[in-house]
Amino acid sequence: MQALIALRHSLLKLEDGVIVGLLLVTLTLAVLQIFLRNFFDIGIAWVEPLLRITVLWIGMVGAMYASRDDSHIKIDIGMRFLAERFQPIVKAVVYLFTATVCGITAWYSVMFVLFEMEDGGMAFAQIPVWLTEAIIPFGFAVIALRYIISTLLLFISTPQQPAANEK
Repeated sequence: MQALIALRHSLLKLEDGVIVGLLLVTLTLAVLQIFLRNFFDIGIAWVEPLLRITVLWIGMVGAMYASRDDSHIKIDIGMRFLAERFQPIVKAVVYLFTATVCGITAWYSVMFVLFEMEDGGMAFAQIPVWLTEAIIPFGFAVIALRYIISTLLLFISTPQQPAANEK
């Protein structure tokens, strides 16, 4: 169990490092490009496509980050009025729905990436387009997996309510 906790901690730190690194690269390249264009009337040709790709990656890694502790945007007004004993069931349904949608999206984005791989297009600097888009199925698969795990943990950690005749 300790090994799993250590592995999870390491993966979360890696995820943190990736998103911080992507943000730093994006900001540095954007500022450099602005500086070069404004003061020297030149620019680096491959920066623009790379910035578009890093924005995609930041978005997907950010979504993965938000899913680690269920901090995605959500509408939960109904949960406030719901009896406490029904809340885990409703959360489980929402989590499973989210996992299903993300799983389906991951599947179809794998198909999309495979089509891009067959097409053989290049994004820039001999980097294939499919490689730049590979974060999409990966990100959605991670989010789906996290919500499946959250559903399981919801029932493992939620104390069972006593039946009406057990009181």
